[in-house]
Amino acid sequence: MANAMVPLGELVPVLLTEARRRKLALGTMFAVIAIAALVIGVSLPRKYESSTTILVQESNIVTGLMEGRAVATGVADRASIAREVIFSRKVMNEILGAGGWLDKQPSAVEQDRMIESITDRTKITSPRDNLIQITYADNQPERSFHVTQRLAELFIQESLAAKERESRNAFEFIDGQVESYHRKLTDAEDKLKAYREANVDARPGGEADSNSRIAQLRSQIEQARLELMEQRSRESALVSQVSGESEITAVQTRASTYRVQLAELQNQLDRLLLTYTDDYPDVVRIRHQIQDIQDSLRRDEQQRALAPKPSKGPSQVDDSNQYNPLYQELRSKLNEARRNGSAVASRLSVTEGMLAAELERSKRIANSENALSELTRDYEVNRDIYQDLLKRRENARVSMDLDAKQQGLTFRIQEPAVMPVRPSGLRLMHFAIAGLVLGILLPLGLLFGYARFDPRVRSAAQIERMAGVPVLATIPAYPTPADRRRSALHGTVLLVIIVGVLLTYAAMYWIRLEVMR
Repeated sequence: MANAMVPLGELVPVLLTEARRRKLALGTMFAVIAIAALVIGVSLPRKYESSTTILVQESNIVTGLMEGRAVATGVADRASIAREVIFSRKVMNEILGAGGWLDKQPSAVEQDRMIESITDRTKITSPRDNLIQITYADNQPERSFHVTQRLAELFIQESLAAKERESRNAFEFIDGQVESYHRKLTDAEDKLKAYREANVDARPGGEADSNSRIAQLRSQIEQARLELMEQRSRESALVSQVSGESEITAVQTRASTYRVQLAELQNQLDRLLLTYTDDYPDVVRIRHQIQDIQDSLRRDEQQRALAPKPSKGPSQVDDSNQYNPLYQELRSKLNEARRNGSAVASRLSVTEGMLAAELERSKRIANSENALSELTRDYEVNRDIYQDLLKRRENARVSMDLDAKQQGLTFRIQEPAVMPVRPSGLRLMHFAIAGLVLGILLPLGLLFGYARFDPRVRSAAQIERMAGVPVLATIPAYPTPADRRRSALHGTVLLVIIVGVLLTYAAMYWIRLEVMR
């Protein structure tokens, strides 16, 4: 069979021959395909699309001025959020009313089907970050326009309401948290105050004060011990000095000097009388000296008797004896050293008692430090959170006011919806052209396949190629009068078919123009 296939070089004459033989079938196929495409184009419902573009403005003068105080509602995936808003049940019920679908009072099931159909014909995109495009397709241009316009209005309305509701809910939530943490902060303050009143030592910085006081007392004790040792050493030295001094000393006066001289002369006289007589010159001289000294002693006694007697001083015992001043000074210093030692010992004892009390207080502070730290930590945490919530509440209040006055994130119709005048997608013209082209190409394609793969012998060259022997002559086919009449009839019918198809196309085009008027 492969050898019976017509080569490509010999295919054109074969195609022409087969086309003349089957021209009626080819024409009929062309007419059927063209008319079928035209019928499909006419029966296919027309789709009118209307679109609108919404501009989302995130920043303006007010948000710049209120930066740090107000939080503008942001939109991350605008198309997704727009779908959530537009395809909500509330908005869809509004659209059913705006599009006239509720005029026939459909049931709940029918309303759900209508909503699904509207959702399928609605397309929401985000061409840019701050743009939202809503496109709706319908078989009625007026309804497509009104539905698209209403979708944009409802989206803006619901978005602004959602923004305002969100900021109000945020403010109410933060306000509730503020009240809650205010109660917690008050309770923490009361617990901390009650604990400090019950524990006097539980004061801020009490442990540091106690440690400083303990170090100071220990320093005072060490200083007192050194001073006590110094006083004891000084006392011992003074005791040894006092024991080596006499309490009373003799006073060297003029009368006592006379008496001493008189006693010495008397002793010399007695020694001389033992050897010499009274006439001896040394005896006489000593007697005269004794007499002179006695006279001087009497005159001194007379002068003292005539002069007023002075009272004896505190350190004088009699005329010739008095208390030792060095002894008195050492005795005074010894008493002073003993007094100082007693004072230092007393201060040391008191300081040691104070140290013991302070150590006991330090233990109480250490025992109460954990509870105080926990109460203080709870108070500080609640205070910090409460202060932060106060600031956040004021920020939320400003944000709520901005959203209520539509001064934050705003929406504006950038490109309003317009009434569609031409259907979108494939129109009747497209189906007509496709029908004509397909009506020509498909029969020719079938004819080409038939001629190319038909196993029958159609030329002398094909016989030579198959049999391997030369062909001497060929006998051409001569049509009979009946064949010529049949061929003429087929040509006439083919012409009628083509003209009918063309007239049908022209009539349909004229009807469409009249409808569009």
